[in-house]
Amino acid sequence: MGNDMNLAELKQYEGGSPKPADFDSYWARALQELDAQSLDYELVPADFSSPLADCYHLYFVGVGGARVHAKYVKPKTTNGRGPGMAMFHGYSCDSGDWADKVNYAAHGITVLAMDCRGQGGLSEDNLTVQGTTIRGHIIRGIDDPNPDKLYFRNVFLDTVQTVRILMNMEHIDPERIGVHGLSQGGALAAACAALEPRVKLAVPIYPFLADYRRAWELDITTSAYEEIHYYFRFFDPHHLREDEIFSKLGYIDIQNLASRIEAKVLFVTGLADTICPPSTQFAVYNKIRSEKELLVYYEYGHEYLPYLGDRTLQAFLQL
Repeated sequence: MGNDMNLAELKQYEGGSPKPADFDSYWARALQELDAQSLDYELVPADFSSPLADCYHLYFVGVGGARVHAKYVKPKTTNGRGPGMAMFHGYSCDSGDWADKVNYAAHGITVLAMDCRGQGGLSEDNLTVQGTTIRGHIIRGIDDPNPDKLYFRNVFLDTVQTVRILMNMEHIDPERIGVHGLSQGGALAAACAALEPRVKLAVPIYPFLADYRRAWELDITTSAYEEIHYYFRFFDPHHLREDEIFSKLGYIDIQNLASRIEAKVLFVTGLADTICPPSTQFAVYNKIRSEKELLVYYEYGHEYLPYLGDRTLQAFLQL
C-alpha cells in the first residue's frame, strides 16, 4: 500500500476533503435541470453483430445540449420485462468492445454503456468554461466562477439520464436496474446510484474521483489525480487558493454523494492501488449506508482482478 493506511485504519477512515455547505442544493438544482431533459433517443445499427444480441449505437441529448453516445446491447429474446445494466468506462477511454456486453445480454441483461463527454468515445463535450483546461477533466471548470460549469457535474447527470432511458424501455423492468464500472467508471456507478435512488445494484470497482485532498497528500504525480498537482504547480504555486480549490472539488467528490446511495453495493478495491489510493476509495465505502459488501484484493492494484467478472455477473443475475 506504499504510504497509505493499513486495512484497519482504512475501515475507519472518513475522508479528508471538504464538502461544500451548499452541496445538497447544488445537486438538487442539477437534478431539476436534468428533469427537464427528454428521454428520447436515436438508434443506429452497429457494424457488430451477434446471434445472441441486437447491437446499436444510441444517442441522446444531455444537459447543455451535448450529444451523448452509448452502446446499446439488447438480448435477442426477452421473456417479459428483464433487468438492465448501465456501464461506465475508465478515464480517457471509451465504452469498450461489444463482446463483454453481449455476454450480459446472453444472460438476459440489457446493457447501455455510456461514453463520457469529450473522452475516448463518441460523446461530445460542448462545455464552455473560463480558465485553464490543462491536463485533465477534474479541473475542467475549476476557475469558472459558476460551479455548475464543472465538467464532471454534466457527466454525473449523463449517467442518470442513461439509467432513466434504460428504465423507460418497454422490455426493461425499472425495478431491476444496476450500474457498473471500473476506476472513473466506478466513480460514475457510485454517483449514478446516489443521484438516482431507483437504482437497485451498484458495482463500483476501485473508484476514482474521491477525496481529492487526500489524493494530493500522497504520491499524486504517479496517480490518476496528477492534474491537481500540475494545476497548483502552474497556476497557484503558493497555494493561496488551496482551500477554495478543494472546496469546489467537493461538489464532484463521490464521497460526498455516497450516503445518498440506496442500492445494494458490491464495492471492490485493491490494497496495492497506487493509481486511486485505497484511502480515497474507503472514504467512499465507509459513507455508504445501504446494504453493502466489500471485496478486497490484498495484493492487487489498479489492474485486472481475477474472478471478478464471474462475481459481477452473479450479482447482476440476482437483480
